[in-house]
Amino acid sequence: MDILRTPDSCFDNIKDYSFSPNYCDINVTENQTARMHYVDENSQSDEVFLLLHGEPSWSYLYRHMIPILAKTGKRVIAPDLIGFGKSDKLGSQSDYTYENHVRWMSSFINHLDLKNITFFGQDWGGLIGLRIVAQDPSKFSGMLLANTMLPIGKGASEGFEAWKKYSQTVEHFNSGKIVNNASLKKLSDDEIAAYNAPFPDDSYKACARQFPNLVPLYPDDASVPENIAAWEILKKFDKPTLTIFGSKDPVTLGGEKIFQKLIPGCKDLKHEVVEAAHFIQEDQPELLAQGLINLYS
Repeated sequence: MDILRTPDSCFDNIKDYSFSPNYCDINVTENQTARMHYVDENSQSDEVFLLLHGEPSWSYLYRHMIPILAKTGKRVIAPDLIGFGKSDKLGSQSDYTYENHVRWMSSFINHLDLKNITFFGQDWGGLIGLRIVAQDPSKFSGMLLANTMLPIGKGASEGFEAWKKYSQTVEHFNSGKIVNNASLKKLSDDEIAAYNAPFPDDSYKACARQFPNLVPLYPDDASVPENIAAWEILKKFDKPTLTIFGSKDPVTLGGEKIFQKLIPGCKDLKHEVVEAAHFIQEDQPELLAQGLINLYS
């Protein structure tokens, strides 16, 4: 397995992202480790906001939410998934599986010995994070789910099928433009460049290309049984679980109703569908941060 590391110089002078870098080594195979990067503010606190990104983004997506959450004094952790951001990248699309990502994120949480976690997941951050919650619900105090899902092989939306086809056929996979096109807010040239910074050339983009192939949307897809098993645990999760979805997201809109129906912790909370596209963290960062802060009030 080839392991690639984006040069630090690629991240020089990124606007609004002055957080100190933190790293830990994750076993990606029996004999190999990869370096995972994470933002870690207020590390002395034993109450944690855990922010998981999806694709093709990285912890830069949370640059506006992290300072708001950090003002509460609680610990704020935003890792870069293996294959994204300042974390190491694996050289082949086949190196990435859904189950590998779950295992790697579980290792990260265990490495930091995180507990009392309030989890925020969007896009693949939800697909991975919800599996982690189901593994050990006792570590989690609550959740905010935004523009995400936990599919069990029952089919894809038209919007997702279009995205999957694009991701596999487009010649130049430009992450910055993808995030820009899937946000209502129009990103600046500097912001678009920041989303492209982790990928100096196409050899670094294997995970960004592979993720759409890993969503278990049809009965015979890998990870369908594991997601079904996770849902059986989540159907008993009675801690506060809020949904805030974007009204302009063709991929996930409507999925919030599944969470509200099946997760007991959703009961009696004020769920919202707000003016936002898929990358809701770009469109509504203050609202999302406040939702996390108010989750237990």
